[in-house]
Amino acid sequence: MPPRFGIWALVSGATGSLFHPDDPPDASWDRNCRLVQQAEALGFESTLVAQHLFHVRDDELGQLETWTACAALAAVTEHIEIIAAIKPALFHPAVLAKMATQIEEISHGRFAINFVNAWFKPEFERAGIPFAEHDQRYAYGAEWLRVVRDLMAGETVHFSGRHFTLNGMKLRPAGRFRARPLIYAGGESEPARALAAERADVWFLNGQSLDNIAALIAGARARPRSGAPLAFAMSAFVIARNTDEEAAAAHVAALALARQDAPLLQRTLAAADPANVMFKPLGGGEAPQVGTNGGTDAGLVGSYDTVAARIRDFWAAGVELFMLQFQPFEAEMARFATEVRPRLAHLLAQA
Repeated sequence: MPPRFGIWALVSGATGSLFHPDDPPDASWDRNCRLVQQAEALGFESTLVAQHLFHVRDDELGQLETWTACAALAAVTEHIEIIAAIKPALFHPAVLAKMATQIEEISHGRFAINFVNAWFKPEFERAGIPFAEHDQRYAYGAEWLRVVRDLMAGETVHFSGRHFTLNGMKLRPAGRFRARPLIYAGGESEPARALAAERADVWFLNGQSLDNIAALIAGARARPRSGAPLAFAMSAFVIARNTDEEAAAAHVAALALARQDAPLLQRTLAAADPANVMFKPLGGGEAPQVGTNGGTDAGLVGSYDTVAARIRDFWAAGVELFMLQFQPFEAEMARFATEVRPRLAHLLAQA
């Protein structure tokens, strides 16, 4: 399968710096609607709508609500896949499965969920929702996901577990466009890897080096699994220019902006679950990262040809979907579509 490309919706107003002069944070529905429609017109195949109750860096800033936004996006788009992140502790699995099957109906089979274990303690603590220890959250989430998966598939669910009991629950309509919505799963801890191998369709990896990604994919493929093979997606922040030198200069400028965000980021990290794997590289480096979920650590910084070649290498290692970030988002997204993707297509045609 050729590589697919998606964009992170701007649920927090920016995936890069909050201080970019040409990209002020705007998490409004209007902007996100225009952004996703533009992405679809440019040929992007997917969009990920992350989930937070409030802005994790500055709670005075706006934050888009995921599930209402995804339902609306399903109604105003035609082809693009819509992935809604979900933190299991926020929704009972029967309620969430019903919401998911409804958005699947609205989108005519273009909806997916992205299971995330949660990491930002304040959004739970301020709402009075228990925030369990990391592995306990995964045990809860594995049970939750089993129920959701069966309900989304239209099965009649009889289930008695530690956390949930369902007695003959069945959802309709279901399965009119395909068996069920796809399930993405994030996280790279051992419980996250086990859950992805057992219950997900796609493992969503944070951006990192090609060697790391290849090792993670090889490890996942070696795990026992029933059904279709596990697919792989990766997050990355892209800085592409005519030459490697121009891209390097743009990267330096982006890092300078990222340093302005450093105090806010440190506050966020202080409130994060220390067991969360995603933030360990962030806290250990001397220079701030550009973007989230690995950001520029994936190395998609360089000339159009360089970035295309690196994407080809990640794809050859097994990454099927690249979920991309940019800044300024709309302009750089268009640059990627018109400059990098044609070069990538040429490289793949030559292979």
